[in-house]
Amino acid sequence: MPNVVHAWLSPSRPDRPEVVTDSAERRALLVELVLVFSMTLGLSGFRSVLSLLDALLAPEPLGEQSVALNVSRAAQHLVDLGFQLAGVVQLAAWGGLGLYLLWRSGIGPRLVGLDRTRVGRDVAVGVGLAALIGIPGLGLYLAAQALDLNLAVQASALGDHWWRTPVLVLAAAGNAWAEEVLVVGYLLTRLRQRGWTENVSLVASAILRGSYHLYQGFGGFVGNVLMGLIFGRLWQRTNRLWPLVIAHTLLDVVAFVGYALLRDHLGWLP
Repeated sequence: MPNVVHAWLSPSRPDRPEVVTDSAERRALLVELVLVFSMTLGLSGFRSVLSLLDALLAPEPLGEQSVALNVSRAAQHLVDLGFQLAGVVQLAAWGGLGLYLLWRSGIGPRLVGLDRTRVGRDVAVGVGLAALIGIPGLGLYLAAQALDLNLAVQASALGDHWWRTPVLVLAAAGNAWAEEVLVVGYLLTRLRQRGWTENVSLVASAILRGSYHLYQGFGGFVGNVLMGLIFGRLWQRTNRLWPLVIAHTLLDVVAFVGYALLRDHLGWLP
């Protein structure tokens, strides 16, 4: 595949793809983008819009409604475990698809920041980023719900089974992997190849991230757009994707596992 690599990477910036000018290749990139997001997070965004519309048409205000994440899929707990693990596999495959398509066009994992050359630094940045996003994010959620702009989010509705905590950790990692690979590494790379400016690409990526959180309400949308702007800009400047995956995983682990452990002890949790 050497000819493909040389054709799709910029000689002056080997860490970045060059803009594709051939009309057939540009159409192929557009078709690829539409197909990938039509069966992954773009479709999730459309469903979230419908979910929010349904909530807005309900007689109760948004603040009095609730939505549950990580719900049980079967009455028998081992069958439920199978469903939960299938969901994790699906998320892993979504991220893997984006990474594979980039690799097929000569843009390997190293070029989007998924190598192991800076493990310590990536972990440190990821932890700091999680703290930066998580604390204000909780405040935004509480404020949005108090203003009837957000539904009450139940981060876990799984039964108290022996496998609940590890499954929630896996779900957190799966969410982080799928979202950061597709919405940041894959999408921003493909938009660069189509000649979009960094700022326009960043806004598009952030709005897409916010769209598939609309089922939570307007607070969920705004919070995730802001998160997308921060994450996307950091990647554009550093070309490191691991810190984003690590930070996102930590945020979801705290939300999922923390909720499951504390919901019976804190009266203000939905």
